[in-house]
Amino acid sequence: MKSKYEILIYWSDEDSAFVAEVPELPGCMADGKTYQEVLSNVEQIIAEWIETAERLGRPIPQPKGRLVYA
Repeated sequence: MKSKYEILIYWSDEDSAFVAEVPELPGCMADGKTYQEVLSNVEQIIAEWIETAERLGRPIPQPKGRLVYA
């Protein structure tokens, strides 16, 4: 699955890993030792986040694409 949600990826010295956050899906995060690994991991976590929300009857935000920052 290739999600259409914005994904923020950064290096965490504290974790010694790349971290990916999905701002539109609260609590949706993943990590990985490489950029490619974290991207793969976060795609899987996005799918699981959506599956869980569907199962619990929670709303799933529509992807907004690129967020605009002031």
